[in-house]
Amino acid sequence: MKREEIEKIREAVSCAAVLEQAGFAVDIKESTRRAVKFRKGAEIIIVTHEGRGWFDPLSEDKGDIFALVALLEHLAFSDAVDRVGALIGYKAAPVVWKKPSSKVVPILKRWQGRRLPGTGSGAWRYLCWTRAVQASILRSAINQGIVREGPFGSMWAAHTDGAGLVVGWEERGPDWRGFSTGGSKILFRLGARDALRLCVTEAAIDAMSLAAIEDLQDGSLYLSTGGGWSPRTEAALVDLLACPGTHLVCATDANSQGDAFACRLQALAAQVDRPSVRLRPPAEDWNEVLQERRREKLKSEGREMRAASPPTASREASPG
Repeated sequence: MKREEIEKIREAVSCAAVLEQAGFAVDIKESTRRAVKFRKGAEIIIVTHEGRGWFDPLSEDKGDIFALVALLEHLAFSDAVDRVGALIGYKAAPVVWKKPSSKVVPILKRWQGRRLPGTGSGAWRYLCWTRAVQASILRSAINQGIVREGPFGSMWAAHTDGAGLVVGWEERGPDWRGFSTGGSKILFRLGARDALRLCVTEAAIDAMSLAAIEDLQDGSLYLSTGGGWSPRTEAALVDLLACPGTHLVCATDANSQGDAFACRLQALAAQVDRPSVRLRPPAEDWNEVLQERRREKLKSEGREMRAASPPTASREASPG
C-alpha cells in the first residue's frame, strides 16, 4: 500500500473508534478534552491529539492508530493497516463535555480563593466522617496548606512541584471525582519534605489513609500520583529518590492496575539504584482498610458498652 493511502486511513479512523470496538469505555471523570481516558478492566489507554495519538500510562507504549491496533490485537504493521482500513466510516460515540467557563482563572489564584477546612466544614465531614481520616491527619494536611474546601462538600488535595508551588489538585467529594481543570498532576505530598521513606499511593485520600494507619510515621512522606504518570511525576520521584538513604514504598491499590503501577515504581527505583518494597493493602485500597478499622472499633466499643451495662430490672411482679 502506498504511503498516501496509509495516511488517508490514519486520518479516517480515530483511536477512540478502535478502543470502543475493543470493549473500552470512556472514564469521563478522569478525562479532559485533550486527554481522554479509556478503561477496560485494569487496562488504561489515554487518547490524545484529537484521537490521532495515544499512550499507556502504566507502560512506555504509545503511538498512532496502527500501533494501537497492533498492540491490542497482536498484529504486524501490514495487518494492522488492513484492520484499521476496515473501520473506515465507523464513528465512536461522542464524548459529552460540560460547557467550559467563559473565563479560566489561573490555577494558583483558584487555589488561594478556596478556604482551609474547619471543624465540621464540608471537606472536614467528608474526610473525617465519610472517609474515616483521623482529625489529627487532616490537621497536619491543613497545617501544610495542601487541602482546601471544594464546592458541594468536596475537598481539594494539592499537587505541588519541587519548590512547593501548587500546580493542580485532586477533587473528591460525595458525588464527584476529578482533577483540576487546566492543572498538572505531579505529586500530592503529606509529611516531612526531607523524609527518606517515600510511600506512593494512587490517590490523596489513600495517602492520608495510610498516614492515619501508620500514625504519620516519622521520616515518611506520603505521596499520591492522582492515578496518573506524567513525565513531571516521574521527574519528581527521581528528584526525591536522589537524596542518599531514600527508599521507595509502593503502596498502590490491591488490584491488577495497582500491581502494574507498583512494578513500574520499583523499576524506577532500580534505575536510580534505590531499594523499594511493595506494601499491598489488605483491602482494595488504604481508605477501605481505614474504614474497616473504624467499623471494627465501633463494634468493639458497642460490645464493651453492652457488657458494662447492668440488665434492665423487670417491671413484672414476681409470683406470690
